[in-house]
Amino acid sequence: MADPSSYRPKPGQIPDSPGVYRFRDEHRRVIYVGKAKSLRQRLANYFQDLASLHPRTRTMVTTAASVEWTVVATEVEALQLEYSWIKEFDPRFNVKYRDDKSYPYLAVTLNEDFPRVQVMRGAKKKGVRYFGPYGHAWAIRETVDLMLRVFPVRTCSAGVFRNHQQKGRPCLLGYIGKCSAPCVGRVTPEEHRELAEEFCDFMAGRTGTYIRRLEKQMMAAAEEMEYEKAARLRDDIEALRRALEKNAVVLTDATDADLIAVAEDELEAAVQIFHVRGGRVRGQRGWVTDKVEAVDTAGLVEHALQQLYGEESGDAVPKEVLVPALPEDTGAVSQWLSGRRGSNVSLRIPQRGDKKDLMETVQRNAQQALVLHKTKRASDLTTRSRALEEIAEALGLDSAPLRIECFDISHLQGEDVVASMVVFEDGLARKSEYRRFQIKGFEGQDDARSMHEVITRRFKRYLAEKDRTGEWIGEDAPEDDGKPKRFAYPPQLVVVDGGQPQVAAAQRALDELGIDDVAVCGLAKRLEEVWLPHDDDPVVLPRSSEGLYLLQRVRDTAHDFAIRYQRSKRTKRIRTSPLDAVPGLGETRKQALIKHFGSVKRLKQATIEQICVVPGMGRKTAESVVVALAQAAPAAPAVNTATGEIIEENDGGSTR
Repeated sequence: MADPSSYRPKPGQIPDSPGVYRFRDEHRRVIYVGKAKSLRQRLANYFQDLASLHPRTRTMVTTAASVEWTVVATEVEALQLEYSWIKEFDPRFNVKYRDDKSYPYLAVTLNEDFPRVQVMRGAKKKGVRYFGPYGHAWAIRETVDLMLRVFPVRTCSAGVFRNHQQKGRPCLLGYIGKCSAPCVGRVTPEEHRELAEEFCDFMAGRTGTYIRRLEKQMMAAAEEMEYEKAARLRDDIEALRRALEKNAVVLTDATDADLIAVAEDELEAAVQIFHVRGGRVRGQRGWVTDKVEAVDTAGLVEHALQQLYGEESGDAVPKEVLVPALPEDTGAVSQWLSGRRGSNVSLRIPQRGDKKDLMETVQRNAQQALVLHKTKRASDLTTRSRALEEIAEALGLDSAPLRIECFDISHLQGEDVVASMVVFEDGLARKSEYRRFQIKGFEGQDDARSMHEVITRRFKRYLAEKDRTGEWIGEDAPEDDGKPKRFAYPPQLVVVDGGQPQVAAAQRALDELGIDDVAVCGLAKRLEEVWLPHDDDPVVLPRSSEGLYLLQRVRDTAHDFAIRYQRSKRTKRIRTSPLDAVPGLGETRKQALIKHFGSVKRLKQATIEQICVVPGMGRKTAESVVVALAQAAPAAPAVNTATGEIIEENDGGSTR
């Protein structure tokens, strides 16, 4: 635990101007990013008497080992830089909202020659028009199914599209009128794009124009006594109205706005967002976060705005954003939003009328989301803290192990020996730092020796990184960008899957490297006993212990990760073919050989001249194939598991 006075900047050193600051820990990792109108006033607040600081702020400043800052010209620039750094460095003490699900969007791929309507999740792509997000993918498909009557835009994948182009006939949707069949030239690319753009206009809220146009066409058809056409148009109008009914009217003035509500307690906060377009709720999404920094509702709103609009531009940022509390720098945030939209954006708290009523609905949704999240989440902050404290007490550690790494060895009867490393920080899995190892030092089955090799390799990498960057602070420190690095940070606790032999091997590896500030323990599966180095008797934690539950979860995660890797290696090895050893023989020519001869068995019996007959096979390659097949070990016979009989290879089948 660091003393903040040891790295406090000298008086007068901090400029009295807008800027962004970063706190780093002893390993030069950025742990907190903040912005300020006045860097001098804001940073001074962190170097008060520790007793007067908020507990979360106190934890942050005592974890940090240095602070640095960047001066900017305006508060808007500070807001933009803060957002960029939070995305880049992923600081552990900053509020970071995480989606409670991957929300689906209705997407129109306007970046393609023939735009496609589809369901999309994940990161947004350039040139694609998005609508939503929706709560469920089926809601998108129902809406699209209704609208394809009027806007028959392509919905098929690229492969299906090419397939029907080659066949010269459309798919079922083309026959029933729910696709304009651009694959067979029923419409030109320009006509199909116009359909896609009309689809987008309708989804964006400009609905009245299309319905009125269809009504006029229906009346004209009726007057001309084209009753079938009139009936079809009537059904189209009804389909569009049913699609509209799926999004209830909530604001009568055709408002385009996002409404953001926050529900919070001492430990966590939930954010709900309603996307209203054309007076209708077009999408809804929600986030939850741990309150790892001392932040009020206004601060949570500002973080939500950064995450919601940090990557958006144009119409994706609405004209109006309604919030429960205004950020501290309201003017700067409004200016930033306006810059992203390209026109003025109103940021305000609704005071009366329909908008205030709708905000109350969004607030109720946020409250329900927080309650649901807390009931579903077994590893809330209180539970995790208690688990870490129990582990520290049981193992005799000086402080709670905030970073735990667990290692497991996996093999199948001594073959394909691999190892896994999983990382838990503050009791939560940090999947981006999971690692996999192949055992290289020896062959065969020896879990203790394998564990020694893996621990040695992992901590050699740490020592190399430590020597490269150093762990000192000051002018002589090497340049470091603060981004997370592989193996750069040591754990407070190493957990191995196993008993005394594995624990002893891990401790021996650390001793040989001269590392004495990392604790080691093992968790044996049989009785769930915790083993420590140099102890003859295990530590037995109560079955109801949160600490034991966390260790089990860490161990099981490492075990599953190792097994998946071992199985993938074994599958890859089993699927290898003798032809893989032929230099310069690609997949296309391999398939050509198998197709020509029918199986590897027949190929082995072929002469060089017979192989040369295959298209693309020269004499030199044919000779290499003959040599490789002659040197390959004979494959084990296949066995019928039901009868125990050996299955003879069918010459007509293919073997790898």
